[in-house]
Amino acid sequence: MARTRWAHVIGVDDAPFPGSTAAMCSSSAWRCRGAASTASSTHVRRDGKNATSALAEMIRGSQFIGHLQAVLLQGIALAGFNVVDIHALHEELQRPVLVMARKPPDMPAIRRALLLRVPGGEAKWQLIEKAGPMEQAGNVLVQRAGLDLDEARALLDAFLEEGNVPEPLRLAHLIAGGVTTGKSRGRA
Repeated sequence: MARTRWAHVIGVDDAPFPGSTAAMCSSSAWRCRGAASTASSTHVRRDGKNATSALAEMIRGSQFIGHLQAVLLQGIALAGFNVVDIHALHEELQRPVLVMARKPPDMPAIRRALLLRVPGGEAKWQLIEKAGPMEQAGNVLVQRAGLDLDEARALLDAFLEEGNVPEPLRLAHLIAGGVTTGKSRGRA
């Protein structure tokens, strides 16, 4: 599946609703050369198990689904430990899914938290393991479904404008924060 040019992707990030048991997931669809096409949102339960289905429904509902080439996620879990099954999302959408992190996660601490504190934690830990180890791709780490590591690097490079976070993820982060707290803050 050699792709030489990435043109249309969607980035997804989340932000908590203060005092709530849910989080809003925001997405931004992007074309190459920095043109945002749309923004959309959905809700997922804190530490729940609806992230994969909620994302699939939100993305399938986009008017740009026919042009969409890939899905970018800022982390594999939304709303705390609502873990995305990236392989199921890839199969459902028939699009590659790329998870990005700026620094290595503390996997032993994540495993302990899931197994000791989160209902259904064993199944969630299995989804994280199923996603595979995080791999270096430029200045970030990735997990991937439906694309190889070289394609993952090319995808990230195609949407970097400044820093290490692709623009679709940076904008999704800003939108989610702005909507849930009244203003965006911090880095994606």
